[in-house]
Amino acid sequence: MLSQVEIKDWLQTRLSEKRFSHSLGVAQEAERLAKHYGADPQKAYLAGLVHDCAKEVSKDETMVQLSAFDIVPDVAAAAAPWLLHGTLGACVAKQEFGIEDEEILDAIRYHTTGKADMSLLARIIFIADFIEPGRTYPDVAMLREMTYQNLEEAMLFGIDYTIELLVKKKMIIHPDTIHCRNDLMIELTAKGKQGIMHEN
Repeated sequence: MLSQVEIKDWLQTRLSEKRFSHSLGVAQEAERLAKHYGADPQKAYLAGLVHDCAKEVSKDETMVQLSAFDIVPDVAAAAAPWLLHGTLGACVAKQEFGIEDEEILDAIRYHTTGKADMSLLARIIFIADFIEPGRTYPDVAMLREMTYQNLEEAMLFGIDYTIELLVKKKMIIHPDTIHCRNDLMIELTAKGKQGIMHEN
């Protein structure tokens, strides 16, 4: 596996300054969250560092590279190709950086859409992407505070925020995001943390 310095050099030559800074911010936030919640800080930092390694690959090139990895996107992702950088990113992390840890690769793969039954590391990368220090959207300060109190409630807030935005923009919501939300709702309800609205 490449060293952290080598990976940073690779990223810095292929990402914009803003994207590289974001990647460093996610890595640092993920490391802090891992220490807070008892995950592996080194794995969290590495996953956060490389999570957007394929973010600035063009749509056409993304499809070409995924094809080279024998990956055929599902219908929703193919219609919303901006979602595919996580899938491609996991492939790049394995091929270019030599990362073999499946937990890290899975966290990279699903850091945008989420999915049902996410590992603690995957959850940390997902929410670190929302709250890293460079983020400035409304409610981010509140979400940062929430994240260190209850990781799952923070994820649910982040997903609801995203879904609301996507609905307003009439954009596709990937089924993995819905599955992630439902999984969190079931988990939180079982813990007595969150109510579920029932149909009459």
